[in-house]
Amino acid sequence: MDAVDNSHDQFELISFKIEDQEFCLDIMAVREIRGWTHATPLPHSPPYVRGVINLRGAVLPIIDLKARLGLGAAETNPRSVIIVVHVGGRLIGLLVDAVSEILATTKETIQPTPNVSCETVNKFVRGIIALEGRMISWIGLDYILPEQQAAEAA
Repeated sequence: MDAVDNSHDQFELISFKIEDQEFCLDIMAVREIRGWTHATPLPHSPPYVRGVINLRGAVLPIIDLKARLGLGAAETNPRSVIIVVHVGGRLIGLLVDAVSEILATTKETIQPTPNVSCETVNKFVRGIIALEGRMISWIGLDYILPEQQAAEAA
C-alpha cells in the first residue's frame, strides 16, 4: 500500500516535522489528520506505543513516531498531531510534532537512502528528497509495526 505507483510520473507525499527534522510519507496511505488526543496506555506495550484512542467507536493504536525511529520520546503539546494511516490492512495513528505541507514530486527527485551500514535505516527510510535547501526523509510504513504485529494485522 505504501509503494509508489510506477504508472504515474508524479505523486504526492505529506511532510511533517519531528523536532527539527522533516519527514514525509505517501499521501495515499493517509486517512486523516487529527489534533493530539491523550492516549490510554496499554500495559506491557513497547515504549513507542503511546496507547490507544477512540476514533469514532474504533480503538486506534497510537505510535510515537519519534520513539519508533529511535529519536527519543515525543513531548506532546497543543500543536502535536496524529496522522491516521493504513498499515498492513489496519489503521494506526502516528504522533508527530506538526504537519508541514503536501509535496508533489517525481521519482527523479528522490535520492536513494545513503548506505550507512545500518539495516534499520534502510527499513524505515525509502529515500531522501532535497527540496529548497531542505533534506526530507521519506518514511516507509511497512516496518512501523514490528514484523510479528504486521503479520497479525494482515
